[in-house]
Order: sequence, then C-alpha cells, then structure tokens
Amino acid sequence: MPLENMVDMLTKAKDGQYAVAQLNINNLEWTQAVLEAAQAENSPVILGVSEGAGKYMGGPEVVAAMVKALIETMEITVPVALHLDHGSSFETAKRAIDAGYTSVMIDGSHHPIEDNIAMTKQVVEYAHERGASVEGEIGTVGGTEDGVTAGINYADKEECKRIVDEAGIDALAAALGSVHGPYSGEPVLGFDEMKEISEYTNTPLVLHGGSGIPEEQIKKAIERGHAKINVNTELQIVFTAAVRENLNNDDKVYDPRKVLAPGKAAIVKTARETLRMFGSSNKA
Repeated sequence: MPLENMVDMLTKAKDGQYAVAQLNINNLEWTQAVLEAAQAENSPVILGVSEGAGKYMGGPEVVAAMVKALIETMEITVPVALHLDHGSSFETAKRAIDAGYTSVMIDGSHHPIEDNIAMTKQVVEYAHERGASVEGEIGTVGGTEDGVTAGINYADKEECKRIVDEAGIDALAAALGSVHGPYSGEPVLGFDEMKEISEYTNTPLVLHGGSGIPEEQIKKAIERGHAKINVNTELQIVFTAAVRENLNNDDKVYDPRKVLAPGKAAIVKTARETLRMFGSSNKA
C-alpha cells in the first residue's frame, strides 16, 4: 500500500472524534514495531521523523526507502503517512518531500509571525504541488527535543487564524501547555483555548508532547479539536527499559537482534495501547 499524506486521515479523525497517532521512529526495529502495531490495531498511523533521527538513520532518502520497503514486505494495508517532525527550514522540508515523505511539519514558531507565515507558505506551495501535507506551529511547546530546549509559550488565537488562512496549512500545532519529553508533575493544558482555536480556525489541531498525558486529558483534547497526537518519549522509555532489563538479566547475550528484541516488543505493546487510547483502532 503506498504512503499517504495526512489530509484524509485527519479529516476523518476530526469528524469521528478520535486522533491519529504520530509515533516517532528512530531505527529499523522502531519502524517495524510501529507498523506492526498499526496493522494489528487496524489503525491509520503517522510515522514521525525528527531531523536528528533522520540524520541518524542516514538521511531522508534512506528513511523513505526503508519505510516503503517495510510496508511492502510486511504487507501493511492500513494508511501510513511519513512525516518530517519539526522541520527547521524550507530546504529541510524540500529534501524530505523530494525523498518521498508524504507530509512535513515546518516549525517557524520561534520566528516573528510574519516570518513564520512566509516560510510556512513557501513550504505549503512546494508540498501541495507534490501531494504532500503540511503542519505549521504557533506558540512554543515546552521541554527538550533533539537537544533544543524551550519554555511554554501559548498560541495566540489571531496568529493561528492567520497561519491557517494565509499559509494554507493542513494541520495546526497550537502550543497550549504540552511539553516535549517527560512531564514534571501532571500536565496543565489549556482546554478552553483548544476549543476556541479549533472552532476559530476549523483546522485539525495537533498535540505535541503526547507522552505522559493522562487518558482523561487526552480524551478532552480530542473532544476540543485535536485530530493528531504526537508520541515519542514514551516509546523511547519503554524500549530502553526493556533492553536494559534484558542486558541486566543475561550477561551472555551479544547478538544485537536478541539484545533489541525485548525493546521492539515493548514498543509494539505500548503503541497498540496508545492507538486504542486515541480511538483510532479499527478506523483504517
């Protein structure tokens, strides 16, 4: 089954009051595990690739070739999008699209709004001509990702409306209290702001930093317009814990396939639980 962009997935999710998970991938085993989980749950899925993870795996050309080959050899039949997470420039987004990514996020949130809109619009024009979808961001999601640390800066409603109307994005990451990485205490999300921005822009919202948010808050975020929720840290944590336990329990194991197998199984289990929590199981 060929890769898809996010437009149809997110439209159906927004109308159906569930969220499509963006599960970030970091290597071969990670990709296999996420695809296996999505197929088992009969769920659409978005494979998120940060710039750092893409570089680690050999570049977007390698990532796209690997994902396409796995979809074929694993006989994956559910909708799958390959998405650049937090693209930092037009050039980065262009390279991903040219390599075969079907969706990109261009993150101009650290720039003045005029510059953010201009850069995002340039990416949208290039992407849409080639059938790819685009996610933009307003405000700043807190925490640390790919070595970049930021404080929380809530999205402005009028700026959200402008980037949707002027840049023509397909999905909006409006920063409303979530963070990348582990939470210190329970998350405090702006649910009233979510509902207001969702209704004002009439665009699928994206919740970054979905790891560690209680299920009750996840469901409230979905009810208030979030059609895409990103998860990365949680998968990293369970993968590392399973591999560490394996090595601690067996000091003779050395075959990398056997070393990593428990980590891969942990991703499959956690990813399936996540897809069910987001309500996307049996929505493919």
